[in-house]
Amino acid sequence: MSTFGSLATAYSGLSAARAGIDVTGQNIANAGTTGYTRQRVTQSSVPVVQTGFVHGTAALAGQGVSVDGIARLGSLTLDAGMRVATGSSAWAQTRATGLSAIEDGTNEPGKDGLSAKLDAFWSSWGDLAAHPDDAGAASTVISSATAVASALAAGSKAVDAQWTTTRATAATQVGQLNDAAAQVADLNGRIRGTLASGGSANELIDQRDQLTQQIAGLAGGTVRANSDGTVDVLLDGNALVQGSDARTVQLAGDTRLGGSQGVRLEWATGNAGTVALGGGSIGGALSLLAPASGGTGGALAEAAASYDDVATRLATTVNAAHAQGTTPAGTTGAPFFAIAAGTGAAQGLSVVPTDGSGLATRNAAGQLDDSFADTLSRLGTAAGGPDTAWATFVAGVGSASRTATSEATLTGLALTSARTQQQSGAGVDLDEENVNLLSYQHAYQGAARVLTAVDEMLDTLINRVGLVGRG
Repeated sequence: MSTFGSLATAYSGLSAARAGIDVTGQNIANAGTTGYTRQRVTQSSVPVVQTGFVHGTAALAGQGVSVDGIARLGSLTLDAGMRVATGSSAWAQTRATGLSAIEDGTNEPGKDGLSAKLDAFWSSWGDLAAHPDDAGAASTVISSATAVASALAAGSKAVDAQWTTTRATAATQVGQLNDAAAQVADLNGRIRGTLASGGSANELIDQRDQLTQQIAGLAGGTVRANSDGTVDVLLDGNALVQGSDARTVQLAGDTRLGGSQGVRLEWATGNAGTVALGGGSIGGALSLLAPASGGTGGALAEAAASYDDVATRLATTVNAAHAQGTTPAGTTGAPFFAIAAGTGAAQGLSVVPTDGSGLATRNAAGQLDDSFADTLSRLGTAAGGPDTAWATFVAGVGSASRTATSEATLTGLALTSARTQQQSGAGVDLDEENVNLLSYQHAYQGAARVLTAVDEMLDTLINRVGLVGRG
């Protein structure tokens, strides 16, 4: 190697060290940036070039160092695990939140729960049986019955409102999903062009990874890497994003609680069809919004059906017993509860009597008779009655809520573990970066000293050789 070649070797060392310092500084500057993946300079030794004329037998050194690129220290395997964990956690958390809201709406156990109001209702009939001619006892029966009807209506309306809110939230999230897919497609095109021109697309890839993780949190799915630097995002095995093209999805089906179709996700562009989601918050919401199916359907529709079932049983059992007696006005077979047409039983339930004259406290002969009120007071313990139906519903909701909460906790822990593993390789460690910075600084100083030594040697050769003996 010529002496001037040594200058090139030293310069390559300076350039490599400076590139390392620049990249390390970039890592340190982005230590707190969400989604940033740390980078490293990749370099290799430049081999000696054999010219065919080798003078002497001394071994020849290489020609310095080459900066090959800037590597992004992410792991496709850990990134995929992170997306899977994100989708599972979002699904479980959405269901847990929904079921917890249903459970909270029952107000059980507690004085505001339906159980306490039913107990008070049955107890009021017992008081009326003891004093069938007491106007105060009759008024208590009517007020306690009104409280039961109000509790059923309030619970049913709360479930109805929760269903509407859940669907609206899902619709908003579908819009976010479509927007994220469009951004991934745009980034795919930019990344492909950057890589083709020999540039570094690390920051663009970081942005795309954040978006694919957002998509996973919304709808689950999988990501498939392509050889040109782009990725495909798949939902239910079909491409949501393919290269620089993106499809859109939309919500379809019922727009209010009580429909038979449920709510589903469909392709809005390309081939039509339903998108079956295996994860994500949208998938969790769709599971809550499913129609009732004999106890195995969507949690919200099943809850609404349970409220209606309790109201129907209450009206049926009370009316059947009340119809056996006669009111002070002489009416036999008068109903106690009524259910308005066109609404659910829980929201349409009302108390027919407005005062004691509408209560069955007499027999057919018009004499005071406590047997009817006494029978009504015992309906709370009847098998298959409203109390049993309500207790079954509350127990079922509580069990489902605890199961969903446990699943949300476990998937949350799995997500934390996946994030930790991902960050262990991709995250910036300031201690490690400081060590790297010092290493590159020393390398730069070493290359600079080599450059200085070669310069001094060349100065001697050029300016001083041949001066010996001159006067």
